[in-house]
Amino acid sequence: MRIDLHCHSTASDGTDTPAELVRNAAAAGLDVVALTDHDTTRGYAEAIAALPAGLTLVTGAELSCRVDGVSMHMLAYLFDPEEPGLLAERELVRDDRVPRAQGMVARLNELGVPVTWEQVERIAAGGSVGRPHVATALVELGVVPTVSDAFTEEWLADGGRAFVEKHETDPFEAIRLVKGAGGVAVFAHPAAVKRGRTVPEAVIAELAAAGLDGIEVDHMDHDADTRARLRGLAGELGLLVTGSSDYHGSRKTVSLGAYTTDPEVYGEITRRATGAFPVPGAGGA
Repeated sequence: MRIDLHCHSTASDGTDTPAELVRNAAAAGLDVVALTDHDTTRGYAEAIAALPAGLTLVTGAELSCRVDGVSMHMLAYLFDPEEPGLLAERELVRDDRVPRAQGMVARLNELGVPVTWEQVERIAAGGSVGRPHVATALVELGVVPTVSDAFTEEWLADGGRAFVEKHETDPFEAIRLVKGAGGVAVFAHPAAVKRGRTVPEAVIAELAAAGLDGIEVDHMDHDADTRARLRGLAGELGLLVTGSSDYHGSRKTVSLGAYTTDPEVYGEITRRATGAFPVPGAGGA
């Protein structure tokens, strides 16, 4: 089985619609794909309706968190999307995305970059707006060559010249909320140093003690040494090890299935989840 547990659609900052995402996942030879848009479940219905036969969909979300001043992302799998506590927190984070993005546009204008809010809105196309949409605007304007090049201290990285904070959930609270909604919590790309400051391993140990289920080890932002270190840490802490592409369509160069999760780990995730179940494809439109 080929299992990719971290993918984005136009419901947040990917460039494939949810329907295109599941069709492309099937074409890439995946058996299981997770839809994990940022702080939203808006793409579920479209993805399920289009789900090809032979492909299983894991519903999820990537939750925006912050601990001790460091941003981090929590992958939540197979939770009940209507559970009131987690739903309210997702809406709080999502609602803060618009004024935050508008603030980044204003800071870029102050720096002499002629980006407009209308441009960012067009790029987001109704999705949950975020930094990648602002970064894409910078690419369109020729300010930077790629989206990744916008995530530097010069521009949009944490603490960068045009960075603006948004509401982010305490990860210990996120774990509590995900568990309360019957879901499984996995720390996304925990050592992605190219994105800025990372959470210390001591904090990861505290998160494990608080109920964290796993860490995403095999990821494009982790080199071989980092993956080996994280795999050892997961073993020490009794955490599951996942692998995922973090696919964003054409917004990033990584392809679907570039990194995958072991079928036994996937099986354990589905066993732990009580809020929702994987959806088998029946041949969507």
